[in-house]
Amino acid sequence: MPIRTAVIAIGGNSLIPNNSKREMLDQWDAVRETCGHIAKMVKEGWRIAITHGNGPQVGYILRRAELAAHEVHTVPLDIIGADTQGSIGYMIQQALRNSLRTMGIAQNVISLVTQTQVDKNDQAFSHPNKPIGGFLTEAEARQFEAQAWAVVEDSGRGWRRVVASPQPLEIIELDAIKMALQNDYIVVAVGGGGIPVVRNDKGELRGVYAVIDKDRASSLLATGIGADLFIISTGVEHVSINFHKADQRDLERVTLAEARQYIEQGHFAVGSMLPKVEAVVRFLERGGPQALITNPQNIERALRGETGTRFVPA
Repeated sequence: MPIRTAVIAIGGNSLIPNNSKREMLDQWDAVRETCGHIAKMVKEGWRIAITHGNGPQVGYILRRAELAAHEVHTVPLDIIGADTQGSIGYMIQQALRNSLRTMGIAQNVISLVTQTQVDKNDQAFSHPNKPIGGFLTEAEARQFEAQAWAVVEDSGRGWRRVVASPQPLEIIELDAIKMALQNDYIVVAVGGGGIPVVRNDKGELRGVYAVIDKDRASSLLATGIGADLFIISTGVEHVSINFHKADQRDLERVTLAEARQYIEQGHFAVGSMLPKVEAVVRFLERGGPQALITNPQNIERALRGETGTRFVPA
């Protein structure tokens, strides 16, 4: 049987299930559980690249820097992105390797600090809309707004600070990721969507003040490595239309045309499910064969076709 390759994009719930469980011990518990499910895919013969979100962690580091500004230097957002790729990558590496060892599988897991090129003229820089950090009350949000932060109400869940989220154009370390996969490494890459960089007039890379959407960048990665499957692991078992309404319907199999139609009809919230479905659509449009959206504990069942939402070209 030919080796099948999958990109698995794990969301914030894989590290911070909710605001009451955001301490490091809670994050370790969550990532170990998620990696236990991913390890079962490895056992089934999948070659895997893992991406992850970093929105809450970026916000926490920014807040620490603000609180300590009277004593230590500030931290640019691109450096914070690199910091979180290292820390979260370490957690995934360790947890997944331990899960594989329990199964008797000796396979290396590595993390690659990854840069993602964006257009320096992307309109997103004038319209910040990517939430970072934890949820705030409106009063707290207004305090940050007074400090020149942009804030938004996020999908009915509370207020959050927002930064620019330009479209990912190129994954700088793509060849290195491909090489690692071909040499039987499990790769953690494109963390937090990758560190956003642009090219200056000399063609040199420079970091910019932004956060790239993890699912968009993961979709680009899945295309770049020719993945057989793109999985977005999130907080719900299915994608639904008419979400939280009396006529809510969980979707099981969705064609590319149907996904586009649901997007046009406004079924998906901007701050939560919309970017995930849009990322799947882009993967299919670029020739990807199939994608899944489900929660971590149902990945194995979704692979068997028992649950989750499967997206196909037609």
